Amino acid sequence: MKKISLFIFLICIITSVKAQNTYILCGKIIDTEKGVIKEKQTLVVNGNKITNVFNGYILPRDKTSKTIDLKDKVVLPGLIDMHVHIESEHSPKTRLNRYIKNEADIAFNSVGFAKTTLLKGFTTVRDLGGTGVNIAIRKAINAGKIPGPRVFTAGKALATTGGHADPTNGSSRRLIGNPGPKEGVVNSVEDAKKAVRQRYKNGADCIKITATGGVLSVAKSGDNPQFTVEEIKAICDMAKDYGMHVAAHAHGDEGMQRAIIGGVKTIEHGTYMSDKTMELMKKHNAYLVPTITAGKEVEEKAKVKDFYPAIVVPKALAVGPQIQGTFAKAYKKGVGIAFGTDAGVFKHGNNAKEFGYMVEAGMPAMEAIQSATITNAKILEMENEIGQLKKGFLADIVAVNEDPTKNINTMENVVFVMKNGKVYKKK
Repeated sequence: MKKISLFIFLICIITSVKAQNTYILCGKIIDTEKGVIKEKQTLVVNGNKITNVFNGYILPRDKTSKTIDLKDKVVLPGLIDMHVHIESEHSPKTRLNRYIKNEADIAFNSVGFAKTTLLKGFTTVRDLGGTGVNIAIRKAINAGKIPGPRVFTAGKALATTGGHADPTNGSSRRLIGNPGPKEGVVNSVEDAKKAVRQRYKNGADCIKITATGGVLSVAKSGDNPQFTVEEIKAICDMAKDYGMHVAAHAHGDEGMQRAIIGGVKTIEHGTYMSDKTMELMKKHNAYLVPTITAGKEVEEKAKVKDFYPAIVVPKALAVGPQIQGTFAKAYKKGVGIAFGTDAGVFKHGNNAKEFGYMVEAGMPAMEAIQSATITNAKILEMENEIGQLKKGFLADIVAVNEDPTKNINTMENVVFVMKNGKVYKKK
């Protein structure tokens, strides 16, 4: 009899916990779907979801529910950054670290980067390339072992031999070897198919290719095309079979055109994008991920003696000043814009600077916020789960002190963070 009573008692406790609601009283909320600001709203959260949105301030009637007072704040959906590198943060020692750091060292650093990103209001990120530790970090976050954003990761990016993501660029001949599809190096259509399958096997969520040369790779060109159309098409077709989309790092125009024709979903950076390529992006429903913050950073750091290897400096000085202008032109032409920063090229946690640069280049603040919420949610095929403060959506909720449509820089000071119904930062 005592065992039965204890069992009933435990069931009651469990039921009451499950039934506990949190009422969030919001001075203003940003309706990202309609692009408007609503005043005096109440969000009701139960478990990891928003269960109701009320006009006015509604207080709980039961004693088990909690209340969070954000009546003097502006509340938004959790932000989404479509281009980060959660494993690293660039420094003058970056090249050396590739040879002296173990996976465990990378993982421990990543824990801090992930937490910093979350506490700055980015509740979801797309990680576009590392050693593969990024997959383990995603698993640890999902298991609740460490705090961090929801991670969609490409694992190891795909390159051609000597291309931007060839992991042995700049190595001595004793170490250079002959990496292939397993290591993310592709030199044929068959390699392309195998490399995608390997990423799937490793646990990647999406695919990233380096369609052109890059700024920070130890190689001469920063913009030459590095894949054939046939290789890119094979990658995109195979990725589609495995339920993944493809992102393409690209600075040079020819490489971008090949990537878009081949079927990629997003173009990262887009530095030297022509009018023709912009029209091609619109035709194929591809998105530009601008990464203006990274452009600003590499230009600045290229002027610091010995921060980058000598071969990198002229590329950084050329590419850095171009990215914001290309973004401005692409936006005005109607190219789809997906918010992404390339955090890791600069310090994690400074992601929200991108909003200011986007607005400075001519994009209205509301549209910049929408690019970091509903647009990115759509690309990730989570448009019915994240990116909006709406009944049935995941409780990813952040707050800032001021109206960002009047002062976009307030986005750099997120004062409240909830992810999946759990509060990680309070005002």
